[in-house]
Amino acid sequence: MAKSLNRNLHRAKGAGKDEFYTQLVDIEKELKHYKEQFRDKVVYCNCDDPFESNFFKYFASNFNALKLKRLITTSYVKSPIVGGQLPLFEVEGLKPSGKEPFKIEITEVPDADKDGAINLDDVEHLLKHNKNTATPLKGNGDFRSDECIELLKQADIVVTNPPFSLFREYVAQLIEYKKKFLILGQQGAIIYKEFFPLIKDNEVWLGYDNGGTKWFQVPMDYDIPTESRKKIVNGVKYFSMGSVNWYTNLYVSKRHTEFTLYKKYSTKEYSKYDNYNAINVNRFIDIPRDYNGVMGVPITFLDKHNPDQFEIIGLDRYTGKNGDKDFTINGKLLFRRLLIRKKK
Repeated sequence: MAKSLNRNLHRAKGAGKDEFYTQLVDIEKELKHYKEQFRDKVVYCNCDDPFESNFFKYFASNFNALKLKRLITTSYVKSPIVGGQLPLFEVEGLKPSGKEPFKIEITEVPDADKDGAINLDDVEHLLKHNKNTATPLKGNGDFRSDECIELLKQADIVVTNPPFSLFREYVAQLIEYKKKFLILGQQGAIIYKEFFPLIKDNEVWLGYDNGGTKWFQVPMDYDIPTESRKKIVNGVKYFSMGSVNWYTNLYVSKRHTEFTLYKKYSTKEYSKYDNYNAINVNRFIDIPRDYNGVMGVPITFLDKHNPDQFEIIGLDRYTGKNGDKDFTINGKLLFRRLLIRKKK
């Protein structure tokens, strides 16, 4: 299954198709945990066509409730569905085609219909009647363009689903400009050579709603050969990405939950690796309470990781002299292992 997912991602990269649109339900499920952290902040969604992006819809509809200072959203000219599938309204200041890269910048959302609530109807009214809200971009809207970098510098928090094939480059930019962020990425990103050190050094961690199956909207002509990974609902095509995580450097309260360890260490139950001085632990709940040495755990451990309770030592693939080592027990290969140790 993992190989099938990787093939799809590589195919997307090679074909220039990297458009996976996040469902609103998944955004709401995660972002409800960070509401206080958005107060008086400038939020930038820099991989989002506002006509299609549920990130834009979430922040625009909740602009007043979150007490945002400003919301900036930029679109990318090569998006296959930019302004195409959801032409919600004609935006003042933009060409009717909706195919040009543009920026939407919101500093307030008045209650236009006076119903006492702010929703997309009020956002629609704002964009229809305020020509300063939406403006064309000079470039193509790529997050790496000078124009978008200038907008990034103005932002306090970046929230989006970046192109998975450009994940390394995208995160490197966020770190370079010292930005707070909350982004989606595949679970396998944990082992990226450029990304894992950020996890290890406690600069990036997981959010709340990780793993499991998430369905992303894709263009109708997107090739999905695996039947179990695709579905069409009301004329909209979806692709299942398998295990996807939220990665962030915002405060996540669950990271500081101390877990009670109940199992006792025994050489019979906990095998040592053939080629590394550490014991193997297959499940988080099986971490022994009385063992203080190095342990190898699955990378899914990160969803439970408490930096006050455990220290991340490394990753198996980066322990060998040549930079890559597969851990074995009695000659049998294991899946990737995080190396951890309890803090004293």
